[in-house]
Amino acid sequence: MNFDKSFIFGVATSSYQIEGAVDEDGRTPSIWDTFSKVEGKVSNMENGDIACDHYHRYKEDINLIKELGVDCYRLSIAWPRIFPSEGKYNPKGMEFYKNLLTELKEKGIKTAVTLYHWDLPQYLQDMGGWEERRCADRFLEYAEKCFMELDHLTDMWITHNEPWCASILSNVLGEHAPGKKDISAALKVGHHLLLSHGMAVGLYHKLGLNKPIGITLNLVPTYPKSKNFLDLLAASNADGFSNRWFLDPIFKGSYPFDIANLYANRSANFDFIKEGDFDIIGEKCDFLGVNYYNRSLVEFDPMSLTLASGAYSTYPKTDMGWDVSPGEFIDLIKMLRATYTDLPIYITENGSAWIDDLEDGCIHDAKRTDYLLRHLEAVAKMNDLGLNIAGYFCWSLLDNFEWGCGYSKRFGIVHVDFETQERIKKDSYYEYAKVIKER
Repeated sequence: MNFDKSFIFGVATSSYQIEGAVDEDGRTPSIWDTFSKVEGKVSNMENGDIACDHYHRYKEDINLIKELGVDCYRLSIAWPRIFPSEGKYNPKGMEFYKNLLTELKEKGIKTAVTLYHWDLPQYLQDMGGWEERRCADRFLEYAEKCFMELDHLTDMWITHNEPWCASILSNVLGEHAPGKKDISAALKVGHHLLLSHGMAVGLYHKLGLNKPIGITLNLVPTYPKSKNFLDLLAASNADGFSNRWFLDPIFKGSYPFDIANLYANRSANFDFIKEGDFDIIGEKCDFLGVNYYNRSLVEFDPMSLTLASGAYSTYPKTDMGWDVSPGEFIDLIKMLRATYTDLPIYITENGSAWIDDLEDGCIHDAKRTDYLLRHLEAVAKMNDLGLNIAGYFCWSLLDNFEWGCGYSKRFGIVHVDFETQERIKKDSYYEYAKVIKER
């Protein structure tokens, strides 16, 4: 595989998953602090109180990034550090990110900064959270402060990470904070997330700032178990549920009517959509971020919200139970190019969880390494096909708090001993470093 000199190699993390220090320097609780303390919500009642202690060890972690040799580091900002209560700015919280970004800049590492990776301040959730349109206004206030304080230190901005997770997974399936199971709530949340994205992009342009800015979607290419008509219907619905519901408003100015019909049939109300909203949501971005982990195989299920449920697959599975599917990765990007956008695409997350064994101070993670190399080969092939992938960010730098799975799933290319906070580079770290060096 070959990558030209303009291609960006990166590695990614997020604030709640690695920072810890949840009550230091003025930070107040996020919805994940609250959710993880509720029995039964997170594996083993684990939480991000300490996580990887990155808040205190960021210089050590930056050295790992520097040694890895990546061009760019993707991180996110903890909103409750910046505005610990409504309308109250906390300079001490911003200072951490200024120090972090300055250190990265001095080491010659570019940065892609995500404004929202799910740690909504709990005080805003108490006011209705993303179900309320006012939350988009509060996000705009937060985004503006970040733009004004940090733009000179960063190289790319991402408004939101995976709005599907922050809306559907969190408010229909109930697996993420705040843990609701209410389709009407989820649709409001999703709409206001997308609205706040467009508002933030518009504000960034209005401020006369000129770094690339975009949004990251987690996309899942979906296939029917068979060519039976009902399985084909299930695959179309599953695609609308996971992909088109977010792609269409950003690039086509509407929600897909086939999926809206499904939701309306479940008593969902669409009065949260106001005139002009899709013009705001469709504010022109500079790139699209895509998080890709696996394909989905589905079959018809009359009891499901979308008339679809997961089907048995013979593909090898990661420790998350997800299909290893680099070929379908290429299918996904071909679909995006044919149907939605010619904007540069960054793969803002791609990685895999496996059970790691520590042997003589080393971790020989052959399966993670194989996954990484096969997906990098897929990206190289995409560019050979002219699909314009501008960069790739490996998920994740560190083993970390993996949301509802707690610390039981390890995605890192660096092992973290959560008792001692020792970092150990895995074989996948060294293999990725070799790819980067040789391009």
